[in-house]
Amino acid sequence: MPENAIQRPTLSIVAPVYNEEAILHELYNRISETMTALDGTWELVLVNDGSWDRSYEIMQELRQKDERVRIVNFSRNFGHQIAITAGTDYAQGQAVVIIDADLQDPPGVILDMVAKWREGYEVIYAIRKQRKGETWFKLATAKIFYRIINKITGVDIPLDTGDFRLLDRKAVDTLRRIREHHRFMRGLSVWIGFKQTGVEYVREERFAGETKYPLSKMLRFALDGITSFSYLPLQLATYLGFIIAGLSVLGILLTIVWRLSGSHAFEGQATTLVMVLFLGGIQLISLGIIGEYLGRIYDEVKQRPLYIVNDALGFDED
Repeated sequence: MPENAIQRPTLSIVAPVYNEEAILHELYNRISETMTALDGTWELVLVNDGSWDRSYEIMQELRQKDERVRIVNFSRNFGHQIAITAGTDYAQGQAVVIIDADLQDPPGVILDMVAKWREGYEVIYAIRKQRKGETWFKLATAKIFYRIINKITGVDIPLDTGDFRLLDRKAVDTLRRIREHHRFMRGLSVWIGFKQTGVEYVREERFAGETKYPLSKMLRFALDGITSFSYLPLQLATYLGFIIAGLSVLGILLTIVWRLSGSHAFEGQATTLVMVLFLGGIQLISLGIIGEYLGRIYDEVKQRPLYIVNDALGFDED
């Protein structure tokens, strides 16, 4: 190893940051306090995902205070899942913990994860047994989403889990070889396999600031998760086609019978117009589903990098 090379730590903590100036000092304090209870060295990898507040300046202040703080600074906002990816790409620890910067995931849970890691587990995910300070709508939709995605995908994603998890170096290196653009990291970390287990915890309220996941982003995130691991939406279009074709044949037979019996129930253009609009709607929905998958193929074919780093502070050149 070169003389100026940075010693690889035992544990890396990766935290994506987007406009979290009010939280960063507290995040560092809590992680530092937690890490004092662990044997071995550690690093805190903060990924600045295009913040436009003072987040990046505060990160630099923390690094001046403690060289174990390392910074990946994006050229623009690339999104939460891409920021997690960059953090795991740059993290050098024997194990890597992914944690949100908003402190809803308590750093103290890392101690439980490390204990399981030392027992031989290679992926340890945090299970939310309680979620404080969240609306009934978010709780209900999250619960429904996790159960739906478990039913329609071939990957057994643990219920009520987020991105808060510990990954052994083997799992991290495996994830680094997966470069798809529309990423669902909590699904990918299960898909890679290895020995996995969970630890339960109570998710706290956000320490400060506002959520960075409004309804529109939640819907997009859910769509990425479904399309990444399931072909069911495409299959639904096929099923609808067969169902409508069957109903059409049945309708033709019934119409013939009613006409022969002298019934005037289906005279006029109203019924025809309704059926045309219904079939047109089904066709547009099917085209939209196909378009979603086609758009993802197009993104992969372009082979653009997942992210662009403006600068990275505290890392070995390798």
